[in-house]
Amino acid sequence: MPDGRVSVVVPAKDEVLNLPLLFEKFAGLMDSGKLRGEVILVDDGSTDDTYHVARAGSAQYSWLRVKRHAINLGLTAALKTGFDAARNDILVFWPADLQYLPEDIPALVAKFQEGYDVVTGWKQGRYGLKRFVSMVYNWTSRLLFGVKVHDLNSVKAFRREVIESIPWRKDWHRYMVVFAAESGFRIGEVRVKLYPRHKGKTKFSVWRIPVGVLDLLAVKFQMSFLRKPLLFFGTWGMVLIVLGLLVGGVSLYLRFVLEEGYRPLLYLVLLGETVGVMLFAIGFLAEAIVDLGDRMQSQIDRLGRERPSREPEKRLEPRAPRNNPRNRPPVQDSKTG
Repeated sequence: MPDGRVSVVVPAKDEVLNLPLLFEKFAGLMDSGKLRGEVILVDDGSTDDTYHVARAGSAQYSWLRVKRHAINLGLTAALKTGFDAARNDILVFWPADLQYLPEDIPALVAKFQEGYDVVTGWKQGRYGLKRFVSMVYNWTSRLLFGVKVHDLNSVKAFRREVIESIPWRKDWHRYMVVFAAESGFRIGEVRVKLYPRHKGKTKFSVWRIPVGVLDLLAVKFQMSFLRKPLLFFGTWGMVLIVLGLLVGGVSLYLRFVLEEGYRPLLYLVLLGETVGVMLFAIGFLAEAIVDLGDRMQSQIDRLGRERPSREPEKRLEPRAPRNNPRNRPPVQDSKTG
């Protein structure tokens, strides 16, 4: 850490009852010097007075900044908004429901002194059905991705370069640690206490379970096969071709040895061989597309390195109509600068 200052991003959706105590907890850390930096609260389309209470807090505490989404965009978008607005190089994700107390943040931040790029929290406590779901999710993630941490769905802290290197898609905040590990960043963890929700209603829903499973498969496919698509399509193509050959051998044995014809086996051979060859062809085309994308990205990177040496062109942007709602900024900030 260059100067020990951190930016804590706190997404909040209808958490008005928890904010006063949350701000008191952060104020105690700031006043004692155990935490230095800023807290960015992102109101993600709350329908209660979360934004107004946060604005009042930002007027009282100089370290508090407030961002706002006009509608609920989800936790991933809220984190992205907060990280983009952060001014420091160490970025911390901390919920607003007081199930994690800010007193544990210094322990996460101190872990960076050991050379880690990402530090995750390892929940210690009881939390009902969510515990079983989290256990299955973490076990599956360790099996698929090989990330050697106990808890991928807890509080986290990152170096800025990690945040800038990972993709941002809806609900993919769960896989930030996975993408960081895939990019070669060092991952550490510390134990953090988990408490019952202070006030308000939980945002957890059983409908998140199938969504999480599908996202897990999508991330695995992107990391393993989109970069080497022939590995996926070619493997299945080879399996079908081999099965077709085996079925063909059985049909030949039945026809010429046992003198029994079984026409459906012939159709099965044709199907296996045809689909297998088609999968191979799709794999080759996908490899060509990936290679083309890599070439385009290399050109973009080269132009990006050359651009600072050139004088930027001054261009007048067309002035947008004032009453067009599309021209309104989606995010509001209670403090400028």
